[in-house]
Amino acid sequence: MTFEMIFVVTAIILMLVGLYLEIARADLIVFATLFLFLLLDFVTPEQALVGFSNQGMLTVALLFIVARVFEKSGLVERLMSAFLAKANTHTGALSRLVIPVAGFSAFLNNTPIVVTLTPIIRRWSSDHNISPSKFLLPLSYASILGGTITLMGTSTNLVIHGLLLDFNTDGFSFFQLAIVGIPITIVGLVYLIFFGPKVLPDHRSLIERVNENTKDYLSEMVVLEGFPYKNQSVEAASLRNLKGLYLIEIIRGTEKISPVTRDTKVQVGDRLIFTGMMSTIADLQKRKGLQLDTGTDLSLDDLKNGNTKLQEVVVSYQSSLLGQTIKQSGFRETYDAAVMAVHRNDERVEGKIGDIVPKAGDLLLIVSGLSFEEKSKEQRDFYVTSPVGNSTFYENESKGWFALILLMSMIVLVTFQLLSIFKAMVITVGVLIVTKIISPKQAKAAVQFQVLLLIASALGIGNVIIQTGTAEWLADHLVQNLQPFGILAILVSIFILTNLFTEFITNNAAAVIMFPIAYEVAVESGIDPMGMAILVAIAASASFLSPIGYQTNLIVYGPGGYHFKDYIRTGLPLSIIVMVITVFVIYIQFV
Repeated sequence: MTFEMIFVVTAIILMLVGLYLEIARADLIVFATLFLFLLLDFVTPEQALVGFSNQGMLTVALLFIVARVFEKSGLVERLMSAFLAKANTHTGALSRLVIPVAGFSAFLNNTPIVVTLTPIIRRWSSDHNISPSKFLLPLSYASILGGTITLMGTSTNLVIHGLLLDFNTDGFSFFQLAIVGIPITIVGLVYLIFFGPKVLPDHRSLIERVNENTKDYLSEMVVLEGFPYKNQSVEAASLRNLKGLYLIEIIRGTEKISPVTRDTKVQVGDRLIFTGMMSTIADLQKRKGLQLDTGTDLSLDDLKNGNTKLQEVVVSYQSSLLGQTIKQSGFRETYDAAVMAVHRNDERVEGKIGDIVPKAGDLLLIVSGLSFEEKSKEQRDFYVTSPVGNSTFYENESKGWFALILLMSMIVLVTFQLLSIFKAMVITVGVLIVTKIISPKQAKAAVQFQVLLLIASALGIGNVIIQTGTAEWLADHLVQNLQPFGILAILVSIFILTNLFTEFITNNAAAVIMFPIAYEVAVESGIDPMGMAILVAIAASASFLSPIGYQTNLIVYGPGGYHFKDYIRTGLPLSIIVMVITVFVIYIQFV
């Protein structure tokens, strides 16, 4: 083992630790590692930056735009709402949910599907007095399973496809993954429908829990005649930047003012509603003209008016909120909303709201103003997961049908190998822009550049593993140690290693790091490299044991009130099912 190999392995281990501990954004950690290898001349600039021209990565970028069109159209939302409306039993509702979701996810990006359906499921659960935690995790798992059926079902499949092209092979055909994807999806859905309800938890939503203990979250001060700053701004009255407290709303007679800005005037008789560290409210009592109202019986409904809503949002991996406090992000001004509480790992984050640094997956309870929806869609910093009304549909359904017909036409051409998946998506996006179904500005906003940077950087690191001989060295030792136990042991080991990487980092990074090693293992042990590529793609997507490995798991984490153990208890049997079926099919078909 050369010095270069030792350094590469050490650097990658440190990178994985950094990703697991979330010391910075995942894309920046991976890019910094690639930059280090480039500085040390382990690879040439062309070899390091190969990921930025990879067809798989570029296809993922185009699919973000296609997915945005469907998200805006409300087509999936309308169809799924119609399915769920006819369900009267728990099992019936679960069937009507997971089966169509798996089908949609085979052809559409599953992240917007889960984001769109989470509020609908919560509304249906509330109407039928069933905990949403019985449905949200199956929703995520079904979308993951469905994504394994086709080439475009998940970004991981496209990344592996791009790597195969770089290895001068033909890559995946459109339905090649279905040889494993269909069996694991069918068996997985049966497990979720009939056995899932027995192991899934029965948790309440954050809004329900806060409503039961509002005194732990809200406190009310009344402005008296002797208040020295009456008719002056909130900032002049020193009611901003309080120690541990956050002025979230002012109730003035029948009027409710929220979010409260620095220029909002304070008047006699105003009821000032604070959130944050209720233990520090005593300091505010000492101020002349402010009186704590201990007899009030505040509820979350008191925070709502015609202009404001109480909503739950989940911080995304791509959020600009990461790495800075809520106050530093200018949350009120940026989103026209005020944060009432932050929950992480199903526990409230204590301390002054403005000083909290959000992390991906955090659940924020906010009071939002009229322009919140428009501003939040522009920023794409979090997913809104609050229950929606029964008639909340979009106005662009006809555009959704047009886009669906266009997409299906392209899929037919790709299936018969008349077009590559990349060219088909270029044409699809081009037609959508020319027909003004989506504007160039909207298309640009739809692309998640941080995800693309992560994928491109990870592809560069994969090339480093190959060029330095690290992949071949690791493959040699893996084959030597496992050869006595047979090919099955090799397949199981590659699956487990890839799957563990997925659970602790991200699916795309796991796939790119493991693929070069798995490819060399396949060559040395006589396994068809295409079969090994399918195994790595499935293992990298099969993230059922934690909320970290897959974005859809993260989206439902807070709204479902889940703990890590809920993922393990529900996902471990599913992971074993997927591994057994995948290894069996690969062994039969490709060995």
